[in-house]
Amino acid sequence: MTTGNAPYVPPGTGWPGDPATAATPVAHDAREVAELAASAPDLREVVARESVCRACDRLVAWREKVAVERRRAFADEEYWGRPVPGWGADAPSILISGLAPAAHGGNRTGRIFTGDRSGDWLFASLHRVGLAARETSVRADDGQELRGVRVVAAVRCAPPDNKPTPDERRACLPWLAREVADVRPSVRCVVALGGFAWQGVWPALKHAGYAPPRPRPAFGHGVEVEIGAPDGPPVTLLGCYHPSQQNTFTGRVTAPMLDAVFERAKELAAR
Repeated sequence: MTTGNAPYVPPGTGWPGDPATAATPVAHDAREVAELAASAPDLREVVARESVCRACDRLVAWREKVAVERRRAFADEEYWGRPVPGWGADAPSILISGLAPAAHGGNRTGRIFTGDRSGDWLFASLHRVGLAARETSVRADDGQELRGVRVVAAVRCAPPDNKPTPDERRACLPWLAREVADVRPSVRCVVALGGFAWQGVWPALKHAGYAPPRPRPAFGHGVEVEIGAPDGPPVTLLGCYHPSQQNTFTGRVTAPMLDAVFERAKELAAR
C-alpha cells in the first residue's frame, strides 16, 4: 500500500476492498469512459474501471491535492485519492444514489458515504431499518455490510466545493448507467439522496433501458415515481433530502424522516 505523501493509492497494492489491479484499463477522457463502461464483462470489472478513471483533469487534480494535503484530523491517515466506485450488494433490491464522494470521506476511505457526517446519518438509518449490519461506516475494512442495498453516485470523484461541472457529470454518466443496467434485474427501488442526485439518476435510468416519464417529475422528499422497464417489472424512484450537515443541523432532515424513506424503500423492494 502507498505511504507518505503519494497522491493516491496505486491499484492492487492492498487497500481493503480495492476492486482494481495494476492491469485494470484506465479511461483518460469521456470517450474512453464510454468505451470502457460498455466493454466491461461484468459488474466487478465495471467498478474496477471506475476506481482508476482519470477522465476529468480538474477532478483528478482536486482529489489528489486533497489526498496529499489532508484535513488536520486525518493528517496521519492514508487517503484513497481515486474515484470511489459503487459498493454493496451485487444483486440489490434497493439502489441508493448520491451526487459525489466527500473530499475527506469517500476520497479518504475509498467507500462512498464512509467516514463523513452524511454517512453517519445514512448508515445509522439503514441499520435501524435493517438494511445495514452496522450503524456506522468509518473505513473500508470496518465490517459494514449492506443488506439488499447498493450505494452509487452520479460522479465518482470528490469535486471542488461539492459541485461537479455539467461536463464532468456527462463524462461520468456511462459508469453509473452501466452499473444501473447490471443490477436492473434485481432492483425495485432507487433512492435519490438530494436534488442533484435526482437529476443525475434520470439519464442513467434512461441509458440503462428504463422509460422515464416526461416531463420529468420535480424532486421532493418522499416523492415517488414509477418508471417502466422494457423487460421486467417497473422500478420506483424515491426522493429523499440529503443528510448533509446543513440539512441535519437545521432540522430539514431528521432521523425519523430518513427512517420513513428507507422503510418505504423496503416495502417497495418487497413487492
